[in-house]
Amino acid sequence: MTDTLHILRNEADYRAALGAYEACFDKEPVPGTPEADRFELLGLLLARYEEERFPMPTSDPVEAIRFAMDRQGLQQSDLAELLGSRSRASEILNGRRELSLSQIRLLAKEWRIPAEALLGDMQPA
Repeated sequence: MTDTLHILRNEADYRAALGAYEACFDKEPVPGTPEADRFELLGLLLARYEEERFPMPTSDPVEAIRFAMDRQGLQQSDLAELLGSRSRASEILNGRRELSLSQIRLLAKEWRIPAEALLGDMQPA
């Protein structure tokens, strides 16, 4: 990807931006620098492209988690590690346990799953 940022219009643009973004993971730029601004803008461009091209299912939180796992190459063991419990991950993926608010926040932050998708079709009491 060139130094000039632009709208991601195709898979090649997306892959180049993703590569540039991931290159910053080992050494994240110092906040307030031009490199940090570029890193943040790349993240926004990638998020917009992913939202448009790969819409997240919103009807069922388990579907949203499985979709994110599939897109990111993650396994149930990754979910267990994130949540701190293999049994909890299994219960959630099998629909026997609902997500807690803290789990929703964690999944939204770490796996970039929109919180709305993890809330599902909750009806007010």
